[in-house]
Amino acid sequence: MSNTIGTAPADHVRTARGSGISTFMGLQNTRDLVGVDAAIFGIPFDSGGTPGTRWAPRLIRDASSLLRPAHAWHRLEIFSKINVVDYGDVSVQPPMVERSLDGIDATTSEIVAAGTLPIGIGGEHGVTLGELRAVGRDSPVSLIQFDAHTDTYDVYYDDVRYTAGTPFRRAVEEGVVAADRSIMIGLRGSVYTDRDFDDARDLGYEIITAEEVADIGPAAVAERIRARVGGSRTFLTFDIDCLDPAHAPATGTLELGGLTTREALAILRRLTGIDFVGFDLVEVNPAFDGARITAVAGATMIFEFLALVALMKTK
Repeated sequence: MSNTIGTAPADHVRTARGSGISTFMGLQNTRDLVGVDAAIFGIPFDSGGTPGTRWAPRLIRDASSLLRPAHAWHRLEIFSKINVVDYGDVSVQPPMVERSLDGIDATTSEIVAAGTLPIGIGGEHGVTLGELRAVGRDSPVSLIQFDAHTDTYDVYYDDVRYTAGTPFRRAVEEGVVAADRSIMIGLRGSVYTDRDFDDARDLGYEIITAEEVADIGPAAVAERIRARVGGSRTFLTFDIDCLDPAHAPATGTLELGGLTTREALAILRRLTGIDFVGFDLVEVNPAFDGARITAVAGATMIFEFLALVALMKTK
């Protein structure tokens, strides 16, 4: 597909990086989705946990000005294959978590209804439930979850059901995720009980711990992911804390022993051929990101998402 006017990223051969209004890679900010293949949108919400992540969409958009439009590993000029826009931000209402989830669902649903693939920038990880409702309402999707934590707890603080630590239990209960086709990558660290990982398995999820990633390598991890989701409709969520703090220091729940950025990129690049229906990137906390290391990591993962979308469109 050739680009329509305004859907290519800013040309930083001719303009200075960082100039203009901050959108992802300098893409056009519009709500017009006619002919648009993918729409990037911000979810500035953190009332379900990890305060400070609401500011991440702005920082990640700013960091994305460092990205160039062609993917060297795939040998792919992304924006000659797909039209992409920055859809702006979801209207959320902190601290009203459930009402904000409805807003996230509504915005994601608008994008999906237009035949456009949604790519969200959180925010804390609880926001993913709203996106999953939009893409999985008619039939449950498979989930690929890069994360240090399962986020399958039942409640926090005795009875709070909607938090950053509960979305993937709620998603199974609501029938928007098929756990028996879903997989978590990068789990590690201290836990509340010795059954934390088993609780996720009991829901039906497959788990690859960070230690297993190091043992078997990215290519084998990618093969297990592809085998798990098969030909099903799939949503990929990338919690930045799946990366080791040396590679992503600006997040609210640091856990040692995580994936390197090289490992994460090597896995993502091998996830071609999957029927993706959406992506998100969550849990960057700008207050801790003085050198923009984490924001650049987040923006780069989103760039990898765009490459996977472009490859889907060129099958």
